[in-house]
Amino acid sequence: MRSSDGLHSRKHNDEVQFYAFDMLVSDGDDIRKLPLTMRKTNLARLLARRMDGIFLSDFERGEIGPELFRHACLMGLEGLVSKLDDRPYRPGRSPNGVKVKNPASPAMLRAKDAFS
Repeated sequence: MRSSDGLHSRKHNDEVQFYAFDMLVSDGDDIRKLPLTMRKTNLARLLARRMDGIFLSDFERGEIGPELFRHACLMGLEGLVSKLDDRPYRPGRSPNGVKVKNPASPAMLRAKDAFS
């Protein structure tokens, strides 16, 4: 964000962060048929060279249970997405993934305010 004097405004610097969590195309090739673990590996390699401004979303292996969700909520995260790591990408809702949202996250509160 630029202010009228051309300098970056620091007021909103921490409000938006970009997190990459999946990669569907690599060097022009459609990689949606690859398992999630391979797509995440490709994404990590790509972002290792270009980390400025984009963060690699953490990828926890194993069961994501109530304790991890509780910690995500305490951190103010929007929620968690769980996917089977050996499956290809499928758009939309899928039996291979579950999204659980934190109702108290800043993103959810802004959405509630916008539609109230």
